[in-house]
Amino acid sequence: MIPYGKQTLDEDDKQAVMEVLEENTYLTTGPRVNQFEKKVCDYIGCSYGVAVNSGTAALHCATYAAGIGKGDEVIVSAISFVASANCVLYQGGTPVFCDVDPSTMNIDVTKIEALITDKTKAVIMVDMCGQPCHYDEMREICSKHNLVLIQDAAHSLGGQYKGRKVGSYADITCLSFHPVKNITTCEGGMMVTNNEEYFKRGQSCRSHGITRDFKEREKSNSHYYDMVELGYNYRIPDLLCALGISQMNKLDGFIQRRNEIARKYDAFFEKHTGLIEPVTTHYDCAYHIYVVKLKLENTEHTRDEVFTKLKEAGIGVNVHYMPIYLHSYYQSLGYERGLCPEAEKVYEQIITLPIYPLLKDEEVETVCGKITSILVN
Repeated sequence: MIPYGKQTLDEDDKQAVMEVLEENTYLTTGPRVNQFEKKVCDYIGCSYGVAVNSGTAALHCATYAAGIGKGDEVIVSAISFVASANCVLYQGGTPVFCDVDPSTMNIDVTKIEALITDKTKAVIMVDMCGQPCHYDEMREICSKHNLVLIQDAAHSLGGQYKGRKVGSYADITCLSFHPVKNITTCEGGMMVTNNEEYFKRGQSCRSHGITRDFKEREKSNSHYYDMVELGYNYRIPDLLCALGISQMNKLDGFIQRRNEIARKYDAFFEKHTGLIEPVTTHYDCAYHIYVVKLKLENTEHTRDEVFTKLKEAGIGVNVHYMPIYLHSYYQSLGYERGLCPEAEKVYEQIITLPIYPLLKDEEVETVCGKITSILVN
């Protein structure tokens, strides 16, 4: 089976983890957490990072830091992993789903302003597949309406928007380090920002809302700490941050290889434009995933039939994603089918093909040959 995604680990990664175990000092929060935060921030070109135990936790820290609360509305892209909207619900807010541009699957910036009300407090833009959203237009809208701009960059670490690295320009950016992402800490995430107040709020969210951690208490020979607000336990272990530091040293190489694979797919599918259309990219894409839209009007197969046949052939395809509001839980909240027509239409067409740095050229050719033979026949 050729998986759709896979982590890339080497001896340096293993040694970094073993060093922490051999030191036998910090397994939970230790010095490598701060080192990892600095490594990521230095790479991105931003001021502050809050490393946490998942990308979902990073998104929750972001809505927490932005002060989202009961009665607040947050505009969210209709197509993404559910965490992009769940983080609003965690704070008692209401996700307002915006339709997508079907060519990119990113939020359609032309449809945002019509959704803004006096309850709107933020917009969450999602960099689908690793392609940055149209930031300039997003910033103009958010500045005009005094909204917080949160970037879900779970797919796009290592990408760039007009020469600016992802993570350096939104009010708050959220990263994910799940094994299939552009780097991994096994599980993990990070909230990054240039705003000191958001940073402090993110730290509070990560650690129970407590004012002083054990290291500060040790330095002052004091036992005293205070919980000043309701936070959570989103801390990430030193062990995982050691892996993240090692992975960051190879990020640019990972992105280069992902782009090489994407170009091979692009070149092949240019010969089959009547059957397959790759998702459009405008900026320097990180290619966390490679998504194609099937031109179902030119084949007798449905997307799910093609999906099943590829799986049976040993190709680990996936689908990213069903519109969030079509999930049963969101339907139970009152969201209805038909809310975002473009998102629903594109969902029926898309398949995610394998892409990861260790994918071999001959495996790319196998994937291309199989999907086209299925569609032709």
